[in-house]
Amino acid sequence: MNRRVRAAGLLALTMVVLLFSPGAAVTRTPESSDLDFDWPTGGPVAVLRAFDLPAQRWQSGHRGVDLEAGAGSPVRGAGAGRVAFAGKVGGKPVVALEHAGGLRTTYEPVQALVSVGDVIARGDLIGELLPGHCEGASCLHWGAKYGTGRNEQYIDPLLLLQPLRYRLVPDRD
Repeated sequence: MNRRVRAAGLLALTMVVLLFSPGAAVTRTPESSDLDFDWPTGGPVAVLRAFDLPAQRWQSGHRGVDLEAGAGSPVRGAGAGRVAFAGKVGGKPVVALEHAGGLRTTYEPVQALVSVGDVIARGDLIGELLPGHCEGASCLHWGAKYGTGRNEQYIDPLLLLQPLRYRLVPDRD
């Protein structure tokens, strides 16, 4: 099966499972425009470190991707949303955006140019990349997840860049 089709299918399945799981807190169903994402770097760049979800939530892994970008580069909101957090986590400057359907994206190390509660459109400037995340190179760590606490489920943020395509299949009954 084509990798792009499989990735788009995985994202769609993940969203369906999360949106309609018992106990899921969803205020509204996302519209297709809400699910329109772009590179937070402003355009395609090299992926220096890929997404690597551990088998168990407490194990080490890489719950995001590291994107090639120089210190001082502009960082943009990958999709429309609201700034949920702009501050330090473990001494690292982080910006987190909430999107439709319970999706949250994170960007680090980023000096925020936005404040909590700000509403942004896809591509709006949210901060400036600071040095310090990747050894020997500057990079942007971009993460994506649904839920919080024990219910959080990380996804590969690169899946957000894949267009969702639907194919209707005739009913054979």
